[in-house]
Amino acid sequence: MTSPLVRRMQPFGTTVFAEMTQRALRFDAVNLGQGFPDTDGPAEMRELAAEGLRDGLNQYAPARGLPVLRQAVAEHQDRFYGIPLDPETQVLVTVGATEAIAAALLALVEPGDEVVVVEPSYDSYDASIAMAGGVRRAVPLRFPDLHLDLDAVRDAVTPRTRVLMINSPHNPTGKVFDRAELEGLAAIVAEHDDLIVVSDEVYEHLVFDGLQHVPFATLPGMAERTLTISSVGKTFSLTGWKTGWVTGPAPLVDAVAAVKQFLSFVGVTHVQPAVAHGLRMPEEFFTGFARELQGKRDVLVEALSDIGVPVSPCQGTYFVIADFAPHGVTDAVDLCRRMPEEIGVVGVPVSVFVSDPAPVASLVRFAFCKKEEVLREAARRLQRLGSA
Repeated sequence: MTSPLVRRMQPFGTTVFAEMTQRALRFDAVNLGQGFPDTDGPAEMRELAAEGLRDGLNQYAPARGLPVLRQAVAEHQDRFYGIPLDPETQVLVTVGATEAIAAALLALVEPGDEVVVVEPSYDSYDASIAMAGGVRRAVPLRFPDLHLDLDAVRDAVTPRTRVLMINSPHNPTGKVFDRAELEGLAAIVAEHDDLIVVSDEVYEHLVFDGLQHVPFATLPGMAERTLTISSVGKTFSLTGWKTGWVTGPAPLVDAVAAVKQFLSFVGVTHVQPAVAHGLRMPEEFFTGFARELQGKRDVLVEALSDIGVPVSPCQGTYFVIADFAPHGVTDAVDLCRRMPEEIGVVGVPVSVFVSDPAPVASLVRFAFCKKEEVLREAARRLQRLGSA
């Protein structure tokens, strides 16, 4: 029997993350493949979520989310970035950032419209573009320095381009786009009256080495052109809560809300007051978590350096990109399938995040959002590769 799945979705089968997680379990390997923490988020947030269950927050939330969370999102954007928002009309609560991305593209992209992405790119972008019937146009970051070619972005944008997808801090590379790069992108957007930006900023607080996250909506003229997406999962190590949000100009948020209601209808109710509490936590929580992750990054980078594996600059997120070419690797997919059994570590080939795998054939992404003892065990096991 031929697959009943529509053709536009047939390229999107079982994800590499699921495959590598299964191999991690099978071979008792350290799983540095999928980007989820192995510790829970703040206890006070978890207790508030439990209170929500006990206190009757078990029915549908309002369509756009509980007012307490929409207000907290608006306060957060103003507190950290000076972005004023009306919580009634400019904030929409979603079932994680993944739904926010899908709903935004389904709302904005007509069949045949083009969507420009910077790749390597988070895998849900491609699937969401396909669901909307859009046409993906990619501009690559260049390894090893992760240079963004603004001229290539300008060339990729055509009269048929409807959306520019931006992701900073960037998954899977760990790049944090600097102000000059973002201003260059804003200048391109300004050249096209109908171009809308969807800015995925879920790693906004996970920035290292004294760098600063610059929200795209803060650039001159971009607030009225930009939908910003974030979520509770990465900032608070609560990925299973699947609670995100979209902010931006009311007409754009209205468009996303019109689609979102027919995807999940509403978000999970009982966690929303807890998420609101988290967004109001002292600044030390946010900076302290970033420092902790920076230390974990350094553990993994040192381990890779010790076995002669260079890494691209990692300025934020959960991820390090390592180049195994010095070990003779020309097929990172094969390497990642062998590593769980041969050395007991799981990574993800960067080729799954790009349209042209050839330039990234030796690159592997590792997640370092794990306990330090887990990372040190991974480092010990990676030594087996160095001695092979």
